[in-house]
Amino acid sequence: MKKLHVSMRTKRAFNGWMFILPWFIGFMLFYVRSLYQTVQFSLSELAVLPAGGYELDFVGLKNYITAFTGHGTFKQTLTTSLMNMVIDVPLIIFFSLFVAMLLNRKMKCRGLVRAIFFLPVLLNSEAISGTLSYAAQMMAGGLSSTSAEMAEAASSGSAVNMAYFIALFGEIALPTAVLDYIVGAVGRISDIIQASGVQIVLFIAALQSITPSMYEVAKIEGATGYETFWKVTFPMVMPHIITNTIYTIVDAFSQSEVVNLAYTTAFTESNYGLSSSFSVISTVITCTLLGVVVYLMSKKTFYYN
Repeated sequence: MKKLHVSMRTKRAFNGWMFILPWFIGFMLFYVRSLYQTVQFSLSELAVLPAGGYELDFVGLKNYITAFTGHGTFKQTLTTSLMNMVIDVPLIIFFSLFVAMLLNRKMKCRGLVRAIFFLPVLLNSEAISGTLSYAAQMMAGGLSSTSAEMAEAASSGSAVNMAYFIALFGEIALPTAVLDYIVGAVGRISDIIQASGVQIVLFIAALQSITPSMYEVAKIEGATGYETFWKVTFPMVMPHIITNTIYTIVDAFSQSEVVNLAYTTAFTESNYGLSSSFSVISTVITCTLLGVVVYLMSKKTFYYN
């Protein structure tokens, strides 16, 4: 009997589909119906019946029009949430990769160092976050002072020292937009730390999967640490950067103010139709953002076996 020849590409595709099959079954059985009902509610006025259940009155795009033209805070909340997402996601990815590289270095008691670092991150402790947030506020507040005041205050603490040095960067004509981004990043440091736990774990796994011989070859060729990072480390972890970006965007969306606004509108104001329209709009925008980001990053991604 002649054996059926199956290409390696087909085998890998089959393994991939088998890997996501449990998720796909759960998605089709549970999530699709909820998604359909959300769209249905967004196109209707929902009234809860005294005897139980609900009644739908089809109103078309009325809820969507109200969301953009009649509601007082939706547009502002949506814009703010998207801007925070655009700012936070790159910071979280870069911070996670940086910390993962530090924790992946050979050192004494590396396991203990990782445990000490991950306990406040994974347990969402306010100790480290509160300290860094206070330092960020000191730093941001110091930027409005003169350089002389900065220098006088520099001796009082390291956070103000940082503000003093940023002020110096401003005096050497560093663009204001760059300074604003730095200050904003420092001001978000507590949120960035709390949102980076899973990403750091994934990046450590990615770094440990890189063949050591690649670094040995780079060292033999005389590559500097900077060149080794951009020529070896970064391309090899790029697929995991895409994974972490998707996770970070979804995580940021699930904790955004738009979700809280939709929840409040539904269960406090009992306006389920308008709340559903909020959810549909924000979900469509987030999925579109995900598609664009993944498409652009995939074009520059190197996949290896």
